[in-house]
Amino acid sequence: MLSPLELTLLLLAAAVLGVVAFRMMHLPPMLGYLVVGILIGPHTLGWAEDNATTHALGEFGVVFLMFSIGLEFSLSRLLAMRRTVFGLGMAQVLLTIGATMVFGWLVAHLSTRLSAISWQAALAIGGALAMSSTAIVSKLLTERVELESQHGRRIIGILLFQDLAVVPLLILIPALANPRGDLGTTLLWAMLKAVIVLFLLLFIGHKLIRSWFRIVVKRRSQELFMLNLLLITLGAAWITEMAGLSLALGAFVAGMLISETEYKHQVEEDIKSFRDVLLGLFFITIGMLLNVRLVIEHWWLVLLLLSGVVLLKFGLIALLARLFGAPVGVALRTGLALAQAGEFGFVLLNQVGGLNLVEPLILQLILASMVLSMLAAPLIIANADAIVLKLSANEWMVQSLALTQIATRTMATQQHVIIAGFGRSGQSLAKLLEAEGITYQALDLDPDRVNEAQAAGAFVSYGDAGRRESLVAAGINRAAALVITYASTPSALKVLHHMHDLAPNLPVIVRSHDDSDLDKLRAAGATEVVPEAMEGSLMLASHAMLTLGVPLRRVVHRVQAARSERYATLRGFFHGSSDVSDGADSVQVRLHSVPLGESCKAVGKTLAEADLKDLGVEVTAVRRGKERLTVTPEMTLMAGDTIVLRGGPEELARAETRLLKS
Repeated sequence: MLSPLELTLLLLAAAVLGVVAFRMMHLPPMLGYLVVGILIGPHTLGWAEDNATTHALGEFGVVFLMFSIGLEFSLSRLLAMRRTVFGLGMAQVLLTIGATMVFGWLVAHLSTRLSAISWQAALAIGGALAMSSTAIVSKLLTERVELESQHGRRIIGILLFQDLAVVPLLILIPALANPRGDLGTTLLWAMLKAVIVLFLLLFIGHKLIRSWFRIVVKRRSQELFMLNLLLITLGAAWITEMAGLSLALGAFVAGMLISETEYKHQVEEDIKSFRDVLLGLFFITIGMLLNVRLVIEHWWLVLLLLSGVVLLKFGLIALLARLFGAPVGVALRTGLALAQAGEFGFVLLNQVGGLNLVEPLILQLILASMVLSMLAAPLIIANADAIVLKLSANEWMVQSLALTQIATRTMATQQHVIIAGFGRSGQSLAKLLEAEGITYQALDLDPDRVNEAQAAGAFVSYGDAGRRESLVAAGINRAAALVITYASTPSALKVLHHMHDLAPNLPVIVRSHDDSDLDKLRAAGATEVVPEAMEGSLMLASHAMLTLGVPLRRVVHRVQAARSERYATLRGFFHGSSDVSDGADSVQVRLHSVPLGESCKAVGKTLAEADLKDLGVEVTAVRRGKERLTVTPEMTLMAGDTIVLRGGPEELARAETRLLKS
């Protein structure tokens, strides 16, 4: 039996390997955690046991997940989306629970083996199945630039209500499991306790939290701030647990309290990594619950349940979206995106299992179908357009009409500029082009923005620049240039791929966040890439130089030189401990200083002999004492020199090893 430390190390090692593998396959890390948990769990390889340690880690993950949801809770956001959230979202959750209860009743009457499915158990399972994955869906919609589309807004609204619905379900399910006494009395007592505890936490906590945070922040200690954050989160969770409610409910309330303070954004940054690690461990513990042998024995039941639940949720959500006024194509896309299970479903299912509401076989079948539905989600969403076109004959007409409208607007234009994305950057560009008498045609996926802009006389149409047909309708073969105004590399690469086939010689200007994807975008066919971070640095530097009295002509010359060199002199920077690393930053070009000692192999050699170019590293400067030397291949390196290198993290590590080798 593994000790708690050994078990934690095993879970961490497995988590790292799982996330690396699924990142390489461009799949959400959550799926990696689930698969890893299945593999190392007691029912497969048996490396990790389902014991008190894993349960504790799982509970901490749920606590911080609910804390994050509470932190993002916004009354103004709810009010702005109230029709979608409390109309479409509530209907989806309630009808899914209702359909599950009807199915449970039918099973209980038709099967003697599964007669143990009570209405209480069916209600609890329905709550779990009603959830969809916020993490997977929001990530995929962001990558596809569909968050502001018609179906994207409906999807986010439904997900928001699902997140809120978890709170009453966490109170309701334990009450359903109480076999003693009248159910109505039990529910009433649970609700009364919840109201009293929430009133005390929200009313008294709201009075104290802001003042207490001010006292903590004035101490100017990051360590104290983090300790205080953990104390408040776990303390609120403990209070609700002592009241006979759930840990997760208290954490949600703690997040709500902090969301009302000015420290919300700092808390979000501080808690993010900690939360993600614990949440990952929670998903591993969920994967460990799956009995693969049992699932294989009943594989046909798993597939039946998987297809039944996915089709039920898809049909139900699509029908509801249609009833709430969505076009057929939008309704179908909304249903497809939310047909899978979600992370909160596992939270509720875990609670159902812990309360013994459902027999183990049924729990295993449901768990397996939920995991498989989440694994299938990226594939379903990626092929949503093709599925919708096959399911709806009207969708062909709608898309054809949209393309016809775009084509009608651009039919008489020649040498115009196509603007992909009509947000702030796209609208600013359009105004400047109009001032110069240059025609343009913009494409945008936000219907409200398109309607508002069209009413004001802007040349913008509803369309996806990432679709080949939209580019053709926008007159790509007659255009003078294409400008991609949103900073999304995956979407920009999709547009550039179509450009390579349709108009390979057309100039394409692409916006990006920084220089991490600059080479990738240029290799894909971008004529110019405008990194926001680099341009911001240039503007900041130019204003600073003008303020210091540097002549305007010289400032303009330096800015133009930096741009003509494709930002070569500005690319890369010295990284410190305060720089946040993420997926993009891990491959970003950076600067690194290497001081040479007496025994270094490179001392006495020229830069050419040091042979660093084959490693993909560039020497940008050599400092000798206080003097900065001109870099030439013939320069001889001396002990005490500091060499400034530019390249990726791995290349820099290899170059430093080569220089310092004795």
